[in-house]
Formats: sequence, structure tokens, C-alpha cells
Amino acid sequence: MPANETNKKRVLIIAAHPDDELLGCGGTVALHTANGDEVTSVIVCEGESLRYGEDGVGQKDHIQEAARVLGVKEARTLKFPDQKLDTFTLTDIITPLEKVVADVQPNVVYTQYGGDINRDHELLFKAVLVATRPMEEFIEAIYAFDTASSTEWAYPRTFIPDTWVDITSTLQQKLDAMACYKSEVRPYPHPRSLEALAHRSAAWGNQCCMEHAEVFMTVRRTLRNGQTPF
Repeated sequence: MPANETNKKRVLIIAAHPDDELLGCGGTVALHTANGDEVTSVIVCEGESLRYGEDGVGQKDHIQEAARVLGVKEARTLKFPDQKLDTFTLTDIITPLEKVVADVQPNVVYTQYGGDINRDHELLFKAVLVATRPMEEFIEAIYAFDTASSTEWAYPRTFIPDTWVDITSTLQQKLDAMACYKSEVRPYPHPRSLEALAHRSAAWGNQCCMEHAEVFMTVRRTLRNGQTPF
């Protein structure tokens, strides 16, 4: 997870839609940037045409505003149409992701969990598995995050975290970044309300005696050249 002062990391976030990157790992991203790690986020789908029409609601600006709040170095968009990844071949999705991976050369990757109710999340996860296959030594770990109002609404419920990250110190930063997505924040008690997101992080954190946490499933973690797991 976040690196120490002598071991800065290149971190890549791959999310299907604008705001997914915050819902799943916004607090963890803020920890990375506070540590001096270089974070790049990639939003695969434009995330607004289906609901808001061709003119959208300014999601491109919201992505950049949220990235600035978290201290993200660069936020990229691949501009696939919203909720239509199933109209493309998996290779169509994999190819641009491979280019991003080759360019960023991340040490740590965070991405959507593939068992969500959202079909775009499922397909993106499959594409990420291929784009990050262990052919290069720079990728040390890949983690899948849960997405409020998507992961918990799927069935069967198969998201079983194995990693808890204490985001007590960065929770407000995560909520401030989420607030940049004016069209996506919902009134309480919707899971994407700011209050519910705080409750969610408290519920996860309390499982491990933390005030607030984000949780992940380890997809792959590799230790090379004498590295130890501690």
C-alpha cells in the first residue's frame, strides 16, 4: 500500500466511470499523494451521455477538479461510451489500457471489482487483468476496490476484502473530492451521499478497530529479488 519515504511508488487507478475512482479508493489515493507517490488515474467511460445527453453535465471538468483535490498527478480519460463496454470486443478495451500501463509503468494498480452489478465494471476488470498480466517486473501489486451502490447491490455478494487501509486522516479529502461530482452525489441515505460514504468507511474501519477505512481484494502481489512481505 502507500510507500515510505525511501520507496516512492508510481500508482495507477483504473476506473470505469467518473467518481468510481473516489468511491473505491479516494482516501487511499490521498495517502499515496501525501507520501509523495506519483498517482495517475484513468477513467475509461465518459460516464454522462446515457443519463444527461450529448452535452453532458461537465464531467470532464469534475474529473480534473477531483484529481486536484486528491493531489493526483494526471487524470486521463479514454472516452468509451457510458454503459456500452459490452458493445466492444475485450481487445478494444485492453489495447488502450496496455498503452497506459506501458507509459506509466505503475508499481501499484487499483481497479474496479469484477463482481459488481454494473456490466462496465465487470468488463473493465477482465480487461485490466490482461493489461496488467505479469510480463513486466514493475507491477508489484494489483488491488480491486468496492464501489458504493454497485458492489453491494450485486448477487451473489462475492466481494471479500483482505486488505484494510486506515483513511481516517484523509476521509475529508475524499469527501471533498467526491463533492466535485455535483451530478453524482445523492441525498442521504443513498450510498453515494457524502454522509453515507462516511458511514461506509466507518463500518469498514470498525471491523479492524479503525475509525475509517477503505478495503480491497488483492488480485495479485509479487515479491521479487529478495523482497519480504513486511
